[in-house]
Amino acid sequence: MTAAGNGAQTAGRPTRLPRSARRKQLLAAAQEVFVAQGYHAAAMDDIAERAGVSKPVLYQHFPGKMDLYLALLDTHCDAIVAKVHDAMRGTIDNKERVGASVRAYFDFVDHESEAFRLVFESDLRNDPAVRQRVERVEQGCIAAITDTIISDTGVSRAHAELLASGLVGAAETAAQFWLAGGRQVPKAEAEALVAALSWRGIASFPLQGESA
Repeated sequence: MTAAGNGAQTAGRPTRLPRSARRKQLLAAAQEVFVAQGYHAAAMDDIAERAGVSKPVLYQHFPGKMDLYLALLDTHCDAIVAKVHDAMRGTIDNKERVGASVRAYFDFVDHESEAFRLVFESDLRNDPAVRQRVERVEQGCIAAITDTIISDTGVSRAHAELLASGLVGAAETAAQFWLAGGRQVPKAEAEALVAALSWRGIASFPLQGESA
């Protein structure tokens, strides 16, 4: 079954989708191909076939393979950063904030689309445009947590950034290790373990107005 699905053809003729819907369809097909084959092995022919469209239709929306790849990266990079921001804004309970941040990473790597491979396992990490986007994920997540730490504890930005980078690094590394190891620990339990580790460390920093 191709990503075209949903009646991509009627009576032997391609269905004319609105431009936004066609773009979404093409990105879905490209994601499947990139995840399965990696960037270098993937071909525009493969993506067009998976989407059930002609190559000219594909090129009308994306001039080249890199344009497709970067569009996918933008989508998924923005999504993980937004999840961490939501974790910070969704509650005023800092323990819950830590848990939600860890859960954002586990949800990302555990999604059936395997889109995390485009962000964390890209075979294009040395390409400046790709590297910039991947770094933006880390920087965006660290920034969201940094602002919360500063607001709650009053520590300097340099100290808060270091703490935030530790939380982000632990969540990302643990989530990928968990997945690569075959999910031997139930997901909820794995999230709780990593959250507990991070929380026990960061909770030692008193809130503003509290004594150490």
